[in-house]
Amino acid sequence: MPIYAYRCGSCGFEKDVLQKMSDAPLTACPECNAETFSKQLTAPGFQLKGNGWYATDFKGGPKAAAPKSDNPPPCQGGTGSCACN
Repeated sequence: MPIYAYRCGSCGFEKDVLQKMSDAPLTACPECNAETFSKQLTAPGFQLKGNGWYATDFKGGPKAAAPKSDNPPPCQGGTGSCACN
């Protein structure tokens, strides 16, 4: 079950609440009983670890460029600057 951060718009009371995703959001502040208790937008608290798709495909920044060759690319049979035209 996820943990949601709530904050009261009236008194500023803050609380983290463990709720099911299907539960209705809380609206009544437990401190001042005002109906201004609402969910806050927070950063997720997880990290991807290990050597799965995350580490092999996305971790570590951009890939190194392929080494350049002195040989031109093979002719593709179209127009342009090809050595075989």
